[in-house]
Amino acid sequence: MQPVGKTRNLKLLLQYDGTPFAGWQRQPQNRHQITVQGELEKVLCQVLQESIEVIGAGRTDTGVHAKLQVANFWTNSKISREKLHYVLNRLLPKEISIERIDEASKEFHARFSATARTYRYFLTTKKTALEHRYKAFYPYPNLSQEAMQRCADLIVGQHDFTSFCKASAPLKSKICTVQKAQWKKIGATFKFEITANRFLHSMVRLLVGTMLEVGRGTLTVSDFKRIFAAKDVRLAGASAKPNGLFLWHIHYGKRQPRLGEQSESEDSE
Repeated sequence: MQPVGKTRNLKLLLQYDGTPFAGWQRQPQNRHQITVQGELEKVLCQVLQESIEVIGAGRTDTGVHAKLQVANFWTNSKISREKLHYVLNRLLPKEISIERIDEASKEFHARFSATARTYRYFLTTKKTALEHRYKAFYPYPNLSQEAMQRCADLIVGQHDFTSFCKASAPLKSKICTVQKAQWKKIGATFKFEITANRFLHSMVRLLVGTMLEVGRGTLTVSDFKRIFAAKDVRLAGASAKPNGLFLWHIHYGKRQPRLGEQSESEDSE
């Protein structure tokens, strides 16, 4: 919705290293915590000399990165996109990079206009000194890609993901439609990619953590299926480490029906 008195809707494409941030979302109750949204709003208010609220397509958690995050904000400023792009990249922390700024239609909303999101999780079974910020280290040399993929196949489609959502999440519906869930392996590196219309709080990390238990033989594929059906997060494995998780892509286009979905549940990882 267009704020009263605001004339321009600007769309940001950005990426960030989530290591130093307490997630995407501003934390009014914990003002000492540094967040990506908070840093963006602080710099935009300084540059544009007006109150700015930045809306993100995905609300990544503490330590989670974004290869591509989409955001929008309304402003009265007539500053050129080129100048704003330059100034933001000069003033923002080095861990945040603005890739592009576009004029958006008045209907565009980074969060509610999105039809799907893609996350990728990277882990390595070999300790690395140079990639530890972006790959989670798990010393499981015999991790079974085949077993983890069998688990991933089970989650494709429309399902209730209560078993893979933080119990404290105040959601009316925990139904999500997963379009893709795939494990790939190159050397000691495993990559899990998942695309869905929405994600619940810690959903990807809980899925990955539970699949890892299957991959290392602590659980079976049948155990995973039972946990999924039980709708009880207490049965899931431990959440995977945040440093391996990336918000990878935001999809826009024709919206598909979202059965049982509530708008307030978008999108926390």
